[in-house]
Amino acid sequence: MFHSLTPSRVARALRSAFAGTVLAAVAAHADVRLHPLFTEHTVLQQGKPVPVWGWADPGEKVTVQFAGQTVSTVTDAGGRWSVKLKSLKATAASRTLQVTGKNTLNVGDVVVGEVWVCSGQSNMEWPMRASANPEADIQSSANPLLRLFTVQKATSQLPLANFNNPANHSWSLSAPDSVRGFSAVAYYFGRDLQKSLGVPVGLIHTSWGGSPAEAWTSPATLRENHTYARDILPNSINTLRNRKAAMAKWEADRDTAVAAGKPAPGKPFAGWLPGDLYNAMIEPLLPYGIAGAIWYQGESNAGRAWQYRSLFADMISDWRRAFGQGDFPFLAVQLAPWDKNRKRSLEDITREPGESDWAELREAQNHATRVLRNVGVAVITDVGDKDDIHPTQKQPVGSRLALLALRIGHNRRGPAEGPVYSSLAKGDGKLILNFNETAGGLKSLDGALLTGFAIAGEDRKWHWAKAEIRGAHQIVVSCPDVPKPVAVRYGWSDFPVVNLANGAGLPASPFRTDDWPAITNKP
Repeated sequence: MFHSLTPSRVARALRSAFAGTVLAAVAAHADVRLHPLFTEHTVLQQGKPVPVWGWADPGEKVTVQFAGQTVSTVTDAGGRWSVKLKSLKATAASRTLQVTGKNTLNVGDVVVGEVWVCSGQSNMEWPMRASANPEADIQSSANPLLRLFTVQKATSQLPLANFNNPANHSWSLSAPDSVRGFSAVAYYFGRDLQKSLGVPVGLIHTSWGGSPAEAWTSPATLRENHTYARDILPNSINTLRNRKAAMAKWEADRDTAVAAGKPAPGKPFAGWLPGDLYNAMIEPLLPYGIAGAIWYQGESNAGRAWQYRSLFADMISDWRRAFGQGDFPFLAVQLAPWDKNRKRSLEDITREPGESDWAELREAQNHATRVLRNVGVAVITDVGDKDDIHPTQKQPVGSRLALLALRIGHNRRGPAEGPVYSSLAKGDGKLILNFNETAGGLKSLDGALLTGFAIAGEDRKWHWAKAEIRGAHQIVVSCPDVPKPVAVRYGWSDFPVVNLANGAGLPASPFRTDDWPAITNKP
């Protein structure tokens, strides 16, 4: 039965399966209410119109007042209302947002500055308390100009207008108690950005460990692409069946436990469905005013790295369309080095060059910077953990994202990324690599000979190569075993052992000069 379903039937099955159990909108109430994004300590986005919205009785007049502006509207038939404030200038001045309908709401300590969405899987979710040497940073985190908002985990196969448990969502000031469990990458990013800009910064953290990119992409976008409809949506039928079976078992176990006077077991999790995190953890944010997004995800898609070349770019475009605020900066973290729990020694890892799906995923991340505007990738080849998929050094990650935000979002000059491979030339049995973003020169991070370069001839057999810096922008690569080289790869490994950086000490991204078939490009 399931094998005979077409992609359109799959999509209809997924929608109908949850239609009776998921609410797509919030019922109207007599009192005017604000979306939970508008609470005490809210940060509103500077420099662009600011949407403010909520619910009241159908047909009720609602008036919003803030910073000398007064805007009124009437709720629609579903009880939703929405207004837009004119563009606001950044200010740390604490002001009140007032909303009046049949009742009046006063939201205090509202400031204006930068708002960033922080999303992805476990490395974005990773809390400050579990990062490297966190206590000093946690204890010094009090900052009323840095504000935090966490979206609680939820899934849905229909788009939600509000969060699950909306009363449990609110803004908080950066302080030891609020920072300790907050995303470490997001915190360090926001801390550095706030210090550099000197304006309030708001961070909206919405992530879930282990999640694939398709879970964060709208179902509409997935259905539009025939490849996704063929490869991603049909697999959801099995996930849906597993979810139903797991929930049925849980309900039976719960009833048995309650009848016996024992604690009920926790709800099970039985896999991801396309779009279910987008619907429950991104859709409710729309259309909040934001400056951009940071993203740390890809581990769960590495086995489908070639597909990620399009999926990642489509997801970015998807979010940009949904927020309706142009091509805002979208900044990703490149996958950290990891040896996939093989517990190999560095000698074994570097014995000979080979293929790598993680290298192909890193390439797919970089691909988005070439096909889309205002996309950046923070390279972290120097802060990985060979035996842990969750490297604890999160401060360099957040700091490098902040550098990209300053360049892409604010046109700040100065180094923001490591050396970027630009072109290849051949000469006398050697290959000459040209680089941009050298920040005054190329160097080895540890002062040793350059490592991680491999070279191949027409036979496509890879050999480790000698790499020498020539001038400020070039590296010459050669190997006596490859007299007629045609291609170079750098850091092409799950756990790349590399040390190339620019004059600012920012590491170079792994790359390849060939276009030979990828191991994840499967028919």
